[in-house]
Amino acid sequence: MWLFDPKQNSKSYCIISIAITIGLYIGRMKRRYFLKSGAATGIGIAALPLAACNTNTTANQPDTTLLPAIDFELQNATIASLQQQMETGQRSSKAITQLYLDRIAAIDKAGPTLNSVIELNPDALTIADAMDAERKAGKIRSALHGIPVLIKDNIDTADKMQTTAGALALQGNRAAKDAFIITKLREAGAVLLGKTNLSEWANFRSTASCSGWSSRGGQTKSPYILTHNPCGSSAGSGTAVSADLCTLAIGTETDGSITCPASVNGIVGIKPTVGLWSRSGIIPISATQDTAGPMARTVKDAATMLGLLAGIDETDAVTKNSSGKAIANYADGLTTNGLQGRRIGVDLQKRSKFFQFNSLLDKAIEVLKAQGATVVEIDYVADINKLGGHELTILQHEFKDGVNKYLATANAPVKTLAEVIAWNKANEASAMPYFKQEQLENCEKTTGLDHTFYTTSIAEGRDASRKIIDDVIAKNQLDGICGITMGPACAIDMLYGDKYSDDFLTQPAAMSGYPHISVPMGMVFALPVGLSIFGAAWSEQKLIQMAYAYEQATQHRQAPNFIDGMPA
Repeated sequence: MWLFDPKQNSKSYCIISIAITIGLYIGRMKRRYFLKSGAATGIGIAALPLAACNTNTTANQPDTTLLPAIDFELQNATIASLQQQMETGQRSSKAITQLYLDRIAAIDKAGPTLNSVIELNPDALTIADAMDAERKAGKIRSALHGIPVLIKDNIDTADKMQTTAGALALQGNRAAKDAFIITKLREAGAVLLGKTNLSEWANFRSTASCSGWSSRGGQTKSPYILTHNPCGSSAGSGTAVSADLCTLAIGTETDGSITCPASVNGIVGIKPTVGLWSRSGIIPISATQDTAGPMARTVKDAATMLGLLAGIDETDAVTKNSSGKAIANYADGLTTNGLQGRRIGVDLQKRSKFFQFNSLLDKAIEVLKAQGATVVEIDYVADINKLGGHELTILQHEFKDGVNKYLATANAPVKTLAEVIAWNKANEASAMPYFKQEQLENCEKTTGLDHTFYTTSIAEGRDASRKIIDDVIAKNQLDGICGITMGPACAIDMLYGDKYSDDFLTQPAAMSGYPHISVPMGMVFALPVGLSIFGAAWSEQKLIQMAYAYEQATQHRQAPNFIDGMPA
């Protein structure tokens, strides 16, 4: 916790003033920006006194000498590069897995202490050994054969690892059955390396949380500036991929939890259409909006995983909607011409308050045009934003229903949401040392999925959002819609929680359940910012083709430098 008194420390005040002024503090919203009650907390930039600040530009740069970038043999490794190493015998899956385990020990649990991995799989090397034996025998399961993957700690694995959503209240919960997508991941031959930390309860515990913190896992850090958080709730997955702790990771999203950490960690994240990936065996928030999805350093790697884990699951009825729409390999046939002839909508009415963000978006638009796309000005975001209250009602009702169903059959010591709330109160010092559990308590007060509040919100929230997006796509004959995913990462703040601005583009695709991809679009003050592209239901292939073409034309991703501290 950073306690700060400007009267006693004018230098620190200057640092804060500079940081807020340039946007380090206002960078990104939390996973569901509308969850805070009332207006956003923060300090008006115009009110900040700057007279005492040192204006020397050299003195105000982040200190990179304290923690230089760490070399790594597998830096920026891709699925293709690792498969080539295994095919030629340069490295085995076991050797690759060991390198990642060593990397985690060196910079996640020591060194920068990124704290993105909440638990390692004690069987990881055994799995890798088995995949090597299969390869030697001539059996290759898929493109993921022998590739180490980290998964978020709200996804069931029937092994020695726990599934806790980062909550101490669920400690000891070892699943009896793999989540459907984990079964698919094992069938593909991937190596389950471990589980990643997350914002506790997928950032649905408090209205004043600090993203990336959980009572079980502690605080995950941004690998770019260690005093900043990597966005919730798939914070650990975002940091781990960015810092080369794995080749790929799986995150989950209800509203922004894949695309936000992808954006602020300089990686690619795909939130699929709800129903492309099964949700069975995943600790839920919303049956309407929840989905898991791939996170990777490249569009091609994320697209490769996307198809391999898709499938119809009889225990998740919504996956039946993917019949005839899913594609086995979304990475197949990707070319640099993916933007040729495409029509892409941009809501230019939603301009950022900060010229740096607008400048990045303007440059991205020029790239889209240069690559053969037609950019169409549209106006729809304000209409979507009006539906936020309905979204919150949906999530609160569905969270209580879903969590009670999950806990009823889980191996956790608590069996209902009410018991979770009571456990947290009885163990407040360890479970709630900073922010509390307002959202859990609000959810417990809901009265069921047959209540008018809920059914009305489905019609006037989810259904209305789909109509808005479908209409703007049809009217303008669009292949996709784009904009700034998020502002850059904000500072870790356990006292007041996340600071955020209105520079985001997660809600439209989240509310509607439509696909959304975030790809790196540049840097602002040593922090990454992502470009969002989303579209109609089941349009993943088209979105991936456009994102790939943009990625290849720009190559904006920069590896993190693990900067220690704020500008000084």
